[in-house]
Amino acid sequence: MANSTSASLKLTVQATGENSGTWGQITNTNLLILEQAIGGFQSVAITTGATLTFSNGALSNGKNQVLKLVGTIGGAVNVVVPDSVEKTYVIDNATTGAYTVTVKTSSGTGVTWAAADKGTKMVYSDGTNVVDTAFTDLSSDFSPQLSADLDTNAQNIIIDNTKAILDENSKEQIKFSTTGSAINEFTVANAATGNAPNLSATGDDANIDLNITPKGIGRATFNGQGKIQSVAEKVTTEATAATGTIAYDVLTQAVWNFTSDAAANWTLNVRGNGSTSLDSIMDSGESVTIAHIVKNGSTPYYNSAFQIDGSSVTPEWQGGAAPSAGNASSLDVYTYTIIKTGSATFTVLASQTQFA
Repeated sequence: MANSTSASLKLTVQATGENSGTWGQITNTNLLILEQAIGGFQSVAITTGATLTFSNGALSNGKNQVLKLVGTIGGAVNVVVPDSVEKTYVIDNATTGAYTVTVKTSSGTGVTWAAADKGTKMVYSDGTNVVDTAFTDLSSDFSPQLSADLDTNAQNIIIDNTKAILDENSKEQIKFSTTGSAINEFTVANAATGNAPNLSATGDDANIDLNITPKGIGRATFNGQGKIQSVAEKVTTEATAATGTIAYDVLTQAVWNFTSDAAANWTLNVRGNGSTSLDSIMDSGESVTIAHIVKNGSTPYYNSAFQIDGSSVTPEWQGGAAPSAGNASSLDVYTYTIIKTGSATFTVLASQTQFA
C-alpha cells in the first residue's frame, strides 16, 4: 500500500512497510507541520493579494496557526486558502492602506476586514467557506458584541479619563472624568417593590456634598413631585450702599445683602446676569423669588422703581400700596416673587419688611 495524504494538514500518512530508510525524516516533517498548525507564525506580504500554499507532506505558509498580513495595499485584496481544507487561523491585518482585506477559499465566501479595521480575527475554513469565529481581539474590534450578559466576576470596569458609555447609535450617554486623588464617588442602588432607587454620594469623607452642574445657563429640572429635607440659598453680602440703578443677577444669588447705609432711593433691575436676560432663562408659568436686604441709617431711602431686563414693571405690593419711604436705622428686606406670564411679560408680587 502506497503512502497517502491527510485531508486537512496534508501530512504524509505512511503505509506499513513503506519508506525504509526515510521513515524518520518523513515523521519529523509531519511533526514540524503539526508544530506549524499549533503555534506557527508567518508574515505574508499581500500587496496585491495572496494565495496560501498547502503542499502535500511539506511545510507551507498556509499551515501556520498565526498569519500576519503585511504590505501596502492599493485596493481591496483577497487572501485565498485552499478548498477542501479544514483549519483555524488567527489572522492579524497589519497592512497599510485604507482598503478591505478578505480571507476566503478559492471558490467560496470569506471574512472581510473593513478598510479601517487593522485588527486581529480568529477564523476557520470548513473546506468550503471561511467563517468568523467571533473570538475577536476586543482591543481592535470597532464594534465588539456580547452574546450574553457581561459578568465582571467581582472585578471593576476601568474607563479611561474623558471616555464614555455610548448608545446603540454610538452617541455618548454617560461620560467619565477622573480625579487623581479621588476618594469620593457616586453610588447607584436599585430598589425592591414599593421603594425608590437611590443616587448617593459615598466615599472616605464623613460629609460629602452632591453636585449637579448644568452647562452654561442651563437648569437642573426635577419632574414630578418633590420632597426636600433641607435647602440653602446663595447669599451675597457686600459693603455696598443702595443708590442709582442696581442690577440684581438672579444667576448669582437668591439673597443680596447690602451692609452700608443706603445713599439715595434706587431702581432695582432684575436680570439673569450681565449677558443673559431673565426672560431667556424662565418659561411661562414659572416663578423666581429673590430678596434684597438694604441697610438704612438715620436718613432712610427706599426702592422707588422696579425693572426686569431694563424695562419698567409695576409690582403688586403687599398691603395694596407701594412703599413711599424706608425705615430709619433699620434693615429693610424687599422680597419679590416674579411670575412669567408670557414672552417678556411678568407679574411681580413685592413686599417691604422692617427689621430693627
